Amino acid sequence: MRKAFIIVNAQVKTQGTMYPASPATEKMVMALEAAIKADSPSTQVEVMATATLWSKNAQSAKPDPDIIYCPLTIEVPHWLSFPGQKIYQDCKDVKGRRQWVDKMLGYKTSIRDSWLGDLWLPIAVTPKELIYGEIIGEGAFPNSYEQPISLKNSLRRPLHELAQGLLESLDAPPSLYLLQFRLKGQNIVFDRLWPFPAAPAIASLTYPHSNLFSWYWQCLTHQSVPTLTGSPS
Repeated sequence: MRKAFIIVNAQVKTQGTMYPASPATEKMVMALEAAIKADSPSTQVEVMATATLWSKNAQSAKPDPDIIYCPLTIEVPHWLSFPGQKIYQDCKDVKGRRQWVDKMLGYKTSIRDSWLGDLWLPIAVTPKELIYGEIIGEGAFPNSYEQPISLKNSLRRPLHELAQGLLESLDAPPSLYLLQFRLKGQNIVFDRLWPFPAAPAIASLTYPHSNLFSWYWQCLTHQSVPTLTGSPS
């Protein structure tokens, strides 16, 4: 039987439910669970804490082709064998990614804690193409997000070129990515890349054309992704 392990940076009870965590984490887990069940009712879903993966039992376990790891955190152990392992480690190196974008693509980047991104571009990487979703922005309240955010056409193309160049350089495997950036005047300022639907993806749950958690699961299972809100590269 196929199993989906949702990995979170939170404590998980033995029955698979979480101890009180951030509202965002709970919404993310519930959304991904619902997406998996809707697409594949026979798939067994288990929520797993990152800390559990560091146990000796987990480290000694052999890779299982029937297990699909679905991290909802960047904190994934470096030894865990799954298709996204390398890009998770690359994305954790925020400084290295910023330096590469600055040097190789010529975009401005965040500097330490300055110019941190308040906008996110969703990108579905499928085995055949890239699908760009509508931009997500910060909401009026803390830890709230809104989608879609309008962007001038003159900025969309360079933003998509930034995303494509970065993902190609990382040989990005199928997944749902969020490119975090901000605008400084008419300049795109790159902040970082998330290799999973991080908290801002919650905004897609109230947007009728794209559920980014469904996109995530479809990418991980090498399915096609609807292009209602984005344009293929």
